[in-house]
Amino acid sequence: MADAPRRFADADEMARAIFDAVGGEIRLALPLGLGKPVTLVNALTRAAAADPSLRLSIFTAITLQRPIPSNDIERRFLEPAMDRLFGAYPDLHYAQMIRDGALPDNIEVSEFFFQVGTWLGNEYAQRHYIAANYTHARDVLIAQRPNVVSQLMPRDGAQFSMSCNTDISADLFAMRRAGEMDFIAVAEVNDALPFMGGPAVLDERELAMLLEPPEQFELFSAVRRPVSDAQYAIALHVARQVPDGGTLQIGIGAIGDAVAHALLMRDAGRLAPLWAECPLPLSGDETGPFHTGLYAVTEMLVGGLVALFEGGVIRREVDGAAIHAGFFLEARDMYETLRAMPPERRDRIRMMPVSFTNALYGADEAAKRAARVHARFVNSAMQVSLLGDAMSDAAKPGQMVSGVGGQFNFFEQAFALEDGRAVLTLPATRRSKGELTSNIVWQVPVTTVPRHMRDIVVTEYGAADLRGQTDEEVIKRLIMIADSRFQPALLAEAQKAGKIAKDWRIPPAHCANTPETILGWLSPHRADLLPDFPLGTDFDATERQLLPALTRLGAAAGSKRALLGLLAASVTKPPHPAEEAAMTRMGFDAAPSLFEPLQARALRGALRAISDQTS
Repeated sequence: MADAPRRFADADEMARAIFDAVGGEIRLALPLGLGKPVTLVNALTRAAAADPSLRLSIFTAITLQRPIPSNDIERRFLEPAMDRLFGAYPDLHYAQMIRDGALPDNIEVSEFFFQVGTWLGNEYAQRHYIAANYTHARDVLIAQRPNVVSQLMPRDGAQFSMSCNTDISADLFAMRRAGEMDFIAVAEVNDALPFMGGPAVLDERELAMLLEPPEQFELFSAVRRPVSDAQYAIALHVARQVPDGGTLQIGIGAIGDAVAHALLMRDAGRLAPLWAECPLPLSGDETGPFHTGLYAVTEMLVGGLVALFEGGVIRREVDGAAIHAGFFLEARDMYETLRAMPPERRDRIRMMPVSFTNALYGADEAAKRAARVHARFVNSAMQVSLLGDAMSDAAKPGQMVSGVGGQFNFFEQAFALEDGRAVLTLPATRRSKGELTSNIVWQVPVTTVPRHMRDIVVTEYGAADLRGQTDEEVIKRLIMIADSRFQPALLAEAQKAGKIAKDWRIPPAHCANTPETILGWLSPHRADLLPDFPLGTDFDATERQLLPALTRLGAAAGSKRALLGLLAASVTKPPHPAEEAAMTRMGFDAAPSLFEPLQARALRGALRAISDQTS
C-alpha cells in the first residue's frame, strides 16, 4: 500500500501515467452508472484513440447518456431544459464513438447492463453485450483480468468513499487486500457525491493515482416520469402484499415511486377509502400501519426507499442499518438528501457489495435468513406469458433493452427464503405507434424469469398469486388481471393449446378490466392522495402540463387515424387552460392559425384532448 496517491490536476497527464504504469495495455474495470470518472475515462479514450500502439479494454454497465432527441418535437421539449433535467453531465467519448460507429480497433467496450433502450439497434453494443446476473458480473469481470480499477469518489480528509458504487468495487478491493487480485486503483474526485460510510470507505493509500480536476462535473440526474392511473393502481395492489416487520426491495421508475407513496399513505391510514371503492377484486391482507417498520435490502437504492426511510416506514435495523444497498442512480434531489443527512443517520443506509444484497448463500447465510423475513422483492417486467414466463430485458430476440441485472437474483432469494415472495409488476397494455397491445401474452419472445419461478404478478387490474399453481390455474389467474379487450383472444389461445377447460368462462368480476374502470376509481383521489410526482420533479409547471399531451402525441405517431383525431381535436375542442404557455414553451405560436405546422396543430389537439378528458 502506497503512502499516498500521486495527484494530478491534468486528466491527460494522468492518463499517460496510467498507460505507462501497465505497459500500454489497460484492462479497465469501471463501475456501472453514476460512479464513472468521466473526465479521466475520456482522457484514457483520447490517448488510446491517438496512439494505436496502446490498448484500452473497458468492462462496465449502464453507460449514462443524456437523451438524444429523435424528432423535432422531442428536440423542442428537451433541449431548452437538458441541463436542468439531466444535469450538465459530460458525454463519454467511447459512447459517442460507439454511436458514430467510429470506435478504433484498439478500444473495446463490453457492458452487462444497458441504460434502458439506449443501445437498441446499435450493432457494436449489441454484439459486445455480456449476459450476466448482477452477482455473477463480478466473476465475469475478474475473468477479464482487470489491471486498472477506476471510480468517481468524494473525499473526507484522507478517506474516500465508493459512495454510489460499492456493488462490485467493494469486493474487488477486499480481494486485493487478501492477495487474490492485483490491480492499480485510480480515482477522480467529485464532492457532489454523498460520502457513504461503512464498507464504502477507502483509505487514500489504497489509491495509486488521484485526479483532482480544476472543475468537477455535475452528476447525472435520472428524470422522474409522472405516475399514471395504471401505475398507481398497480401500487395500490402491491401495497397490500407487504407485511409489517418485513423486508422490502423496489426498483427505479414510476411504479417504484408509486409503491413507495402507497406504502407511506397506508402507514398514515389514508388508503382505506380507496380500497373500499375499488371496483375490482382485491387480494392481500396487509393494510395496516407499520408498527415495527420495514428493513430494505436492495441492489439499487432508489428515491422511493429513501422517502420511506425519511418517512419512518423503513426503520427496522439489521446490524445498525435500516437499508443495505449496492448502488444508486437517481434524481439529483436524492443525492442532495443523502448529503444533507447527519453522518450518523446516513450511516443507517449502508452501501454493500451486491454479493451481500443480491445473494443469500455464503458464510453469512444464517444471518441473512434471520434478517430477510417476510421479504417482498418488487420488480418490473415488460411482458408475462400466460404460463408465467417473464420478459424484462429484451425487445425481441437478439436486441437487449437493458439486462437481467439482479432481477433473477431476487427471484432466487424469494424462493429460497421461507416466507419470501417475488412481486412482478407491469401495466396490462402498452401503446406504440398508435397500436394497443397486451403485455400479458400467450408466449414471450425472450425469457428473463422462467415459468418454474412464477410467483406474484400485478397489473392495474389485480394481483395474481401463481406460486405452486397448475398451468390451468395460472392461466385463469393471469387472464383475470389482463385487459378485457384482450381476454377473449388469450382464452382462445390457451384453449387451443389444450391448457384450459373449453367450458371455462371469465368471472363477471373480472370482465370490466378497462382504463375507464381505473379512471373512475382513481380520478376522485388524484388531487389529494395520488399526485403526478409523489417524490417531486424537476419539470416546471408548463412542462408538467405538456407531458401528458406529448405522451398522447407519441402514442399516435405511426397511426393516421390517431393523428387525424388529434388534428380534429385542435379545431373542435376548447383550448387547454395552459395552451398558450405550453405552445410557447415548445417554440410554436401561442395562438392557433390556419397555416401553423401540422406537428404544432397535432400537439395543440393533444393538449385539448387531454384537457377535455380531465374536465
